[in-house]
Amino acid sequence: MAQPMPRLFGVYFSPADNGPAVLLNASLNATTQRHTAAHELGHDRLGHRTAADEEMDPALRWGNGSWPEEEKTAEAFAAWFLMPLPAVKASLTRICGGRPSSPEHVYRVARELGTSYAGTVRHLVNLRLLDSSRAGQWSKISPAGLRSSLAGGALLPAHAQVHVITAASDGLAVYADAGDVLVLHLDNAVFDLLPKGLEAWTSDGATPLASAVVSDELPPGEQGLVEVGVSQHSRPLRLTVVREAPRAGVDDAWPA
Repeated sequence: MAQPMPRLFGVYFSPADNGPAVLLNASLNATTQRHTAAHELGHDRLGHRTAADEEMDPALRWGNGSWPEEEKTAEAFAAWFLMPLPAVKASLTRICGGRPSSPEHVYRVARELGTSYAGTVRHLVNLRLLDSSRAGQWSKISPAGLRSSLAGGALLPAHAQVHVITAASDGLAVYADAGDVLVLHLDNAVFDLLPKGLEAWTSDGATPLASAVVSDELPPGEQGLVEVGVSQHSRPLRLTVVREAPRAGVDDAWPA
């Protein structure tokens, strides 16, 4: 269940306390909810006691030794559960040919997997796909700067995520919330078809149809077909945009 909880990220109730059950904070964004759910699932799969999680960023407490062992192992479970090696390798192959050479590559992997930028940087070290020295440098970079960089320096809507569309996006599903922006990284390409709930967008009006923004007209859980025309391709690229939004309650988000 997801309900507003101002001071908590999530709560796990063990079988000893009439569980197993998980309560998520409905006020979190979808990415943070997903991570919190995976962390709480870790508590369950690892046989932990009931736990109330007030802070889910291990960079703040793990390093100074203040995290209990059960929190450390639940956090490790969440990272491997959300970012298994085959999925990470497939994403990196699409984005950069195998290994990230820029923080923008890591941000794009995070968007494909629905994870946080900082958490993805850390886990790439676990997977031996990024050295710890470079990870330390990249972890200090603001995701807001990466979003702006990927959008060509454009002024983005508040809290917008950027989803980069390339030739490798053909046939994929893009999970995006209202306000998120899709940006074409393809020469001589335009959005040929945008479904209801997506509209052409640019911060300065100078680059029509090179980017699109998701609106509330695309209901949560619904999807729309996007076609991208590329001059050197015989057919348009086709991908699906699925509206993702923070979850609330039980029945509407998770029907029986």
